[in-house]
Amino acid sequence: MSDYEARRQANIARNEALVHSLGLEHNAISAKPRASKDKKPSAKRRKIEAPPPPTRASARIANGGSRPSYNEDALERAAATPAKRQRAKSSPSPVEARPARLDIDELREGWTAWKPAAPAPTRDSAGTFHFASHPDFTPNKSPEEIMREGSFGGSYWRPLYSKTLGTTISDDWKELPEEWTKGLDVKRYLASPTYNADVNKFGVACGQSIEEWEAAGWIRHEFDVRGWFQWYCRFWMGRRCEDDERQISRWKKCVGETGRWRRILLKKYVQMGIRTVFDDGEEGDDDAGDVSPVVHQTCHHWAYEVRQDALDRFWATGK
Repeated sequence: MSDYEARRQANIARNEALVHSLGLEHNAISAKPRASKDKKPSAKRRKIEAPPPPTRASARIANGGSRPSYNEDALERAAATPAKRQRAKSSPSPVEARPARLDIDELREGWTAWKPAAPAPTRDSAGTFHFASHPDFTPNKSPEEIMREGSFGGSYWRPLYSKTLGTTISDDWKELPEEWTKGLDVKRYLASPTYNADVNKFGVACGQSIEEWEAAGWIRHEFDVRGWFQWYCRFWMGRRCEDDERQISRWKKCVGETGRWRRILLKKYVQMGIRTVFDDGEEGDDDAGDVSPVVHQTCHHWAYEVRQDALDRFWATGK
């Protein structure tokens, strides 16, 4: 045995004796076997979850099948910001703000007992009407013209069942001045039980029914159970009431100087290159009758028709 091997064996013996004397021979930690290099770790399976539904819906898809509305209140609501819509939800509608049950006898008396408080309007050379009490209200169609030329499918004054009042209103067209309806076929032009688009000046249907207006809360029953046009007739005849400002505001939004439907109609004239207005509802050398009959009829219901001065100004300034 070499000296090196003798020293190594002596050291081993000495260390073993030391471990034995300390009682450590049973606490030795066995080394863990090293994992084989050829063994690959098992792949961890990841759960694949379906993607969450989209938080926003396409406006194009949402509105693709919607029916166009020609009521300025509906359009205003549709264009409102979320904050405005939230405020509208928290505010009572006109119907909700009034008592649930209304005394029908008291209402009927209010519809008929009023007395004229203002003179008839004057008409200027351009055909615009002016009311001394409300200079900002400037329609250019009278109630008589609207009815005689054809409006509301001939059914505006038909017997009307009001869900709010729980009763049927009929024959209230008889309060109109006799000259407005003289010689007019009442069953065709005023009180037809069904809507007939052929009666309308532009031969098309538009707008919503009085029942839909009532359901939406746009009818102030204590003043006019049929809404806007009935209000206009009574306003023309001299009645003044608390609903005047609201109705005139609605008229402005629709066909006033900056009204939505007035501007839409004038833009269509420009887009089609039409510069001359004759009689919008008659056939002639001009193409005015081809300019959106639905919007024309809508404006007609709101006591407005395009006049040459307005078209000239819009061509020149876009206003």
